[in-house]
Amino acid sequence: MPEIWVHLYYFAGVLLAAACFAIMEIQIEGPAGWAQNLPTWRVRNPRVKEWMNRLFPGRPITGYHASILVFIAIVAHLPFALGMPWTPGGQARAIAFIIFFWVAEDFLWFVLNPHFGLRKFRPQHIEWHRKAWWWIAPRDYWIGLVLGVTIYVLSRGDQREIIVAMRQ
Repeated sequence: MPEIWVHLYYFAGVLLAAACFAIMEIQIEGPAGWAQNLPTWRVRNPRVKEWMNRLFPGRPITGYHASILVFIAIVAHLPFALGMPWTPGGQARAIAFIIFFWVAEDFLWFVLNPHFGLRKFRPQHIEWHRKAWWWIAPRDYWIGLVLGVTIYVLSRGDQREIIVAMRQ
């Protein structure tokens, strides 16, 4: 299998998973994003809230978000549970998947949500991203893309092992 196909399958998988998850989240949250109207716990400790607000301005961590973050981390590591040998490169690729997934899923949540769409993908329409918006997208997208690409490129050392695992 040519190496380019490995990358295309990887990123197609990221986008497909992110689109499916975004559609599910739209069904759960509707127009009120960031679990605004969901019956979930929210961080109340002032110190923890302050620390989290520095990392995620305007976006409080909820039980809903903590649960889905852990779920996607587990899903990204399933290939190892299903027999793919663990390697540092494979681990890096799983971490890159998680980062790319969340950037794509968040963007697709807006694009596919009938209450938002691409026209409303602007800071004035997205309260929870407003405090950290860089140019045409939330700050987290830019940081996530740079971090994800860096980790993905570094993971390429194990490329042959991944191709062999895909053939088996």
